[in-house]
Amino acid sequence: MKVTKAQRLFFIDAMRAWAILMMLQGHFIDGLLDPAYRDTTNSGFNLWLYFRGITAPVFFTMSGFIFTYLLIRMPYKGWTNPRVKKGIKRGVQLVFIGYLLRINFLGLLKGQIYDAFYLVDVLHCIGLSILTIIGLYLLSIKARSWVFPASLIALTLVLFTFEPVYKEFTYPMLPDALANYFTKANGSVFTIIPWLGYTAFGGFLSFFFNRYLSHKNLYKVAIPLAAIAGFILIYFSSDWFSLLYQMTGLETFNGVANNNYLYIRLGDVFVVFAVFMIFRALLTHRTIIAIGQNTLSIYVIHFIILYGSFTGLGLYHFFHHAVPPVVVIPTAFIFMIVCSVAALKYESKQFLIKDWIKKIGNLIWKTVTSGYELITRFIGIGYRFLLKPFAKIRS
Repeated sequence: MKVTKAQRLFFIDAMRAWAILMMLQGHFIDGLLDPAYRDTTNSGFNLWLYFRGITAPVFFTMSGFIFTYLLIRMPYKGWTNPRVKKGIKRGVQLVFIGYLLRINFLGLLKGQIYDAFYLVDVLHCIGLSILTIIGLYLLSIKARSWVFPASLIALTLVLFTFEPVYKEFTYPMLPDALANYFTKANGSVFTIIPWLGYTAFGGFLSFFFNRYLSHKNLYKVAIPLAAIAGFILIYFSSDWFSLLYQMTGLETFNGVANNNYLYIRLGDVFVVFAVFMIFRALLTHRTIIAIGQNTLSIYVIHFIILYGSFTGLGLYHFFHHAVPPVVVIPTAFIFMIVCSVAALKYESKQFLIKDWIKKIGNLIWKTVTSGYELITRFIGIGYRFLLKPFAKIRS
């Protein structure tokens, strides 16, 4: 069962497009901007900093929304649902690509695997989040229909509410490669907790759109609800947790109230959601949709150019924290365009490229195997003409 054009939520693709473009410029400016210009008293810089903080929650939420939306729209249940196997493949693929982008081949030639290889980033977390959603889906097959969405929202609430507790853990009993999924102590940019919470919440939201998609008043209700929910979370959630702390004395609630970035950012996601639903009729241009549908390719290309995957020789290496705003801001736009165009070109030619890569791989394999056969034949000839007669003399 495919999602038809009428069923597709184009504004979700547009939100993903916006999020990946904001991620590109955020990484570019943050990585290259001279620290002398990071002035928190400057309203323009603070505005950029705030919107940069919105990007990842939106991206994680939309990733969970899209995957779960496609999963539950299928009429098949459990393992017969083709989205389950596709999702498992996709989740493993994302984790694999996450590690692949951190490989430094120059280090491998020296016989070294740098510590950066084991750090966890966006792709690792989204990949494991998809696998977690699939696991909850399979566990709730025989349960009532509300159990799966309830488990998703419960997971979000637990991860967000108890963040002050588990963020202090460093997991010394685990190897760094595993501990990096749970703590930033070793340098991981993202960790599966709490970011899985946003992906799970996106999956929870998808149930409402799946159920009421054909309802004529869907957006008349969804837009104000999203705006109100966002407003409440941004401006009142901290006070709510302070009140809970006063009522219960639980230090966890006080910890959330004093550093309430997770629920506030969730409020930001709701507001962005409302804005994109308002302008949904204007967000159907094929380029916008194509960018939203090819975020993985864009992410990979930006990682190679900016951080120098495989060689370590990216823009980050040459211009790290050394560029003034007058240069970094316009070049950030150029960077977004280059990454997007390159990704879309790749997607349009990916079958030719993959065929070309396959042919090169086959050629390398044939060369290696031919070389192996040549060496074994040479050894065999040497044995017959040199070692074998010598062996007879000794006997």
